[in-house]
Amino acid sequence: MLTRTKLRTEDRQAELIQAALDLAAIKSPAEITTGDLAQAIGITQGGVFKHFESKEAIWLAVLDWTHQTLIDRLLQVAKSQQTSPLQALRAVFMAHIDFVQTYPGVPRLIFQELQHAKPTALKGKVQLLMADYRGLVAGLLAQAHEDGLITAEVDTKGAVVLFMGAVQGLVMQSLVTGSLKDMARQAQVVFNIYEAGLLMQSVAESRKRK
Repeated sequence: MLTRTKLRTEDRQAELIQAALDLAAIKSPAEITTGDLAQAIGITQGGVFKHFESKEAIWLAVLDWTHQTLIDRLLQVAKSQQTSPLQALRAVFMAHIDFVQTYPGVPRLIFQELQHAKPTALKGKVQLLMADYRGLVAGLLAQAHEDGLITAEVDTKGAVVLFMGAVQGLVMQSLVTGSLKDMARQAQVVFNIYEAGLLMQSVAESRKRK
């Protein structure tokens, strides 16, 4: 096997992270070996351990990359819709779906780690990501309430759970069927139902007070 030109550790780590994401899109992360990663980027298996001390360290780096990239992307699209928190919620929902379509290996890794009954370093990374995600969605729902778009009677915690569950349901369905093509179209329909539920509850509570 031909080896590639020597790169800085940071650059090689970035290559290995991308290779792990690419391979996780087509096979179970648990089945991916350091040999697979080495072959994907054209280095020796021993070369992998010059940049990461273990395979777990690679997956931890993948989750760090996912956390930063996904949350930054969602914050950016939310800020682009500052005129309406409900439009920002829609933008965040659709941006997450787009992220999954681009990096289908990410949900494979996350779902795999959440199956562990006991705490693990990888599971801890997933939990941190989910906490920041919940905070972002909760903040937009709070802003929608402040702007009078939804009433205080809307259960924000429940609405956050429903939002995240809707995304996860769409992703899980795509993994089961093996097709990501229709996910964006389905996501628009699902969010319309979610938004209608928020607005319907707000209207119902307003009528009760009259």
